[in-house]
Amino acid sequence: MSSQYKNIHHDLIELCGKNDPKAQFKIYKLYYKAMYNSSLRIVKDVAEAEDIMQEAFLAAFKNIKKYKGEVSFGAWLKRIVINRSLDSLKKKKLELFPLDDELYKLSEEENKDQNIEYYEEELNRLKKGINLLPTGYRIILNLYLIERYDHEEIGSILNITASTSRSQFLRAKRKLIQIISENKNQKML
Repeated sequence: MSSQYKNIHHDLIELCGKNDPKAQFKIYKLYYKAMYNSSLRIVKDVAEAEDIMQEAFLAAFKNIKKYKGEVSFGAWLKRIVINRSLDSLKKKKLELFPLDDELYKLSEEENKDQNIEYYEEELNRLKKGINLLPTGYRIILNLYLIERYDHEEIGSILNITASTSRSQFLRAKRKLIQIISENKNQKML
């Protein structure tokens, strides 16, 4: 492993390359929650996310010699999980990007109360609103805001241009604002 990136788990990764089951289990314990959550945010199915996460670890251990240390091991593994999650959606033939070009009206920001309950309520609305987004919008928002990929990386992952990623992200934000606004008025979220 030519390590351009100094990985804190370098010794464990080396042992995984030698098929050491104890090292593999330690790596699994270090990363499984984050990888499961990354998959779950994309596929929105608990059992499917679990399966994808397990398959990603098996693939990572099988191909660990391909890990060159150019990024952290966690980032390399997360890329595998995200790609497998997206592949799972493609197998279901879900439409990743809505074809409508409708622009959504941005609502004005409301005066915010400074108490914790308000922010918890808003966070719950946001999470529920994200789950109501069309799949493509939800994926873009998750990859950009939660997984912290930039638009060039998202474009590479989804096989789209960076500008398409940016425009889909903006549309996703607008749609999310619309969903939250409508459901807030209806007290559904």
